[in-house]
Formats: sequence, structure tokens, C-alpha cells
Amino acid sequence: MSDVPEIDLTDPEVVRDPFGAYGRARERSPLARLLIPGLAPMWALTRHEDAKAMLGDPRFDLNADSFMRPDVPEDCLPYMRTMSEMEAPEHARLRRLVAPAFTVRRAAEFRPRIEPIVERLLDDLPGHADADSVDLLLHLARPLPMDVICELVGIPEPDRPRWRTYGATVAAGSGQGFAEAVPGIMEGARAAIARRRDEPGDDLLSDLIRVQAEDGDRLDDTEMVTLVWHLVLAGQTPTNLIANAVEALLSHPGQLAALREDPGLMPLAVEELMRWCGPMLLSIPRYAREDVLLHGTLVRKGEALIAAVAAANRDPRAFTDPDRFDVARSGGPAGHLGFAHGPHFCLGASLARVQTQVALTALLRRFPGLALAAAPEKLRAPDPGTWRLTSLPVTL
Repeated sequence: MSDVPEIDLTDPEVVRDPFGAYGRARERSPLARLLIPGLAPMWALTRHEDAKAMLGDPRFDLNADSFMRPDVPEDCLPYMRTMSEMEAPEHARLRRLVAPAFTVRRAAEFRPRIEPIVERLLDDLPGHADADSVDLLLHLARPLPMDVICELVGIPEPDRPRWRTYGATVAAGSGQGFAEAVPGIMEGARAAIARRRDEPGDDLLSDLIRVQAEDGDRLDDTEMVTLVWHLVLAGQTPTNLIANAVEALLSHPGQLAALREDPGLMPLAVEELMRWCGPMLLSIPRYAREDVLLHGTLVRKGEALIAAVAAANRDPRAFTDPDRFDVARSGGPAGHLGFAHGPHFCLGASLARVQTQVALTALLRRFPGLALAAAPEKLRAPDPGTWRLTSLPVTL
């Protein structure tokens, strides 16, 4: 126990450089202790092999304590418990029904509908410029995922500006606006589902209405509204990934030049960006279902355990020269944990990848003189759980 390093999530150095802080803990021990104000300490696995194994280990499960519970109107509560919070067999059933709509092939087929959304946002960028710079987080990375979700679930064009506002509010994560946005999302989802029952189209809801398992099982309306809520909640990942990616590329001119020279590297580059500067620093907590001995330390039943993704994704046991950013890096046998792993691997990972590829490809093509307009260290959010920016001012 005394050999287990402790990481204080209020330590300014941990917040400023989580990759360094978690990396030092990783090289001392495969297990660390996270100190979080107001909460019981949590265990953290720091090495790639252990973290990956834990994310698929049935001895550790998600429960209600894994998730923040915002204050929302009572009639919204039936829709708040998403697939992320479920364990087998309930989780397996829902995953089986919805997974066909989120395959790599379906994401690739959706690319032509993402491209014009990105182009429209880029068309508008010069108009948002203030004193020669424009905030890419505010005017590209933040609206894009919500616009894509609206296209995916068939939200009518006149309603989409309102859904953009919902997305920004949900991304902020709490407060009065959050409680007000949730009923609007639920109401809009119910209306979209009813519309697609009457008039099926080429979108996710129509797919899910058509889907019926061999045993006759299918999603009910509550489950479909919950899925839309899950998409809004989890679909914000590309916001932070795209912003982090632009900052990383503009801060590494050699890598930016390599990607401009060979745009075919973009799929590899997005995987490397997810590994090297992905938003998720720490996984959602799992709770031990029984006493488990990990590296000589007893993790007791009911105690929380986290995968330190920031440490695992730069583990030299899994990646060669892991602190080097390399857009041509191939994944290798290990693979990053930026979209988690196991039964709760991110359902929308393929869609997030395609969105990010499309956004970066078009941005670099349209604005060859793109440059940062502020020092990156001044743009970071003081968030110990998510690697993200508060703004991204650039000159076009």
C-alpha cells in the first residue's frame, strides 16, 4: 500500500500536465490512488495492459455512482438511464439492437452527409472573425457534432439552431441551462420518432424502427428517446477531439506538413490524435463486485477503480516512443483506449472518427495559412478528467 503513488486531482501540476503526472505514477507503479475532494479516494490502473483488461473485466461494473445525476424534471427521468449505465444482460440486449446502426460501414456511408455540414461551417468562419482571429471551438468544433446528430436522427432544419444550443448546454455539463435543455431534447426526440414512424427516411431513427431481432425483440419509444439522449450526451467527444487536434497540429509544424503533403494519412492521424491528445484522461469509474487483489493491493468490494487513460495511452510497454506525436504511427497490437474498451467501447466511435477526419481534411484544405492566435497553455480548461480547451482562436 505504501508503494502506491497518490495523485491529487486538485494539484495545479496534475491539471496543467496530466500526461506527465500520470506518466510518472505509471513508471513507479501499475496502481495509483486518486484523491478527489468530496469523494472517497479511487484506485487507478496506470498501465495499458491492466487498464484494458479492467475495462472488460466482469468483476468491475458500472452503477449509478459512476455517473453524475443532474437535476431534471421528473418526467424526463425515465430517459436518463443510458446504455452506458447498464450491465449485462440488459446492456447486451440494447447493444445488439442498436449496434448495426453504428458500424464502420454505416459511418462511411454517412460521410457524404457530414461533408456539406462541415463546408457550411467553414463558409461561415470568416464572418465570425474578430480582430483577424476566429474561435474554432465556438464556430466549428462545438456546433459540428450537434449538427451531425440532427442529421443522423432527422431533426427538421428549423429546429436545428435550438438543438445546437442544447448541445452547447449539455457540453457545459450542469447548471440551470442543463435542466432546461433536457426536456427540449426529450420532446424533440419523441416528435422525431413519431414522424419517422409515419414517414420512414434514411436516418438512424428509421433504421431503429425497422430493426427487429430474430426473436421479435425491438426498441420501444422510451428506449429510442433514451438513445437520442445518449447520442447528445456522448456525442460531444468530437468537439474536444477536433479542437485538441487542431491545436496539436498547429503546434507541430512538421506533422502538419506531413499531413498536408499526404491527406491519405488522415485516418492514421486521427487515431494518433486520439491516443496522444484525446479528451478522455480518466475512464468512467467501475466498482468492484468482490474483493480483488491487484498487484499485491486489495481492492475491496464496492471500491471505485478507474483506467488512467492518459497514462495507458502513453505507456512505453504498449507504444514505441509514446510521448512523440506521429501522424503516420500505425496502431500496433495494443491500440489506444481513447474510446474505452470491452462491452462499453464507445458505440459512436466510428461516427466520431469520420466527423473528425472530415473536419480536419476540409479545414486544412480550405485554410492553408491557418495558425494559432494565442499560446496553447493559455487556452486549457482546468479540468482534471477531460483534456480540453476553453477556446481556440486562430488566424485563417
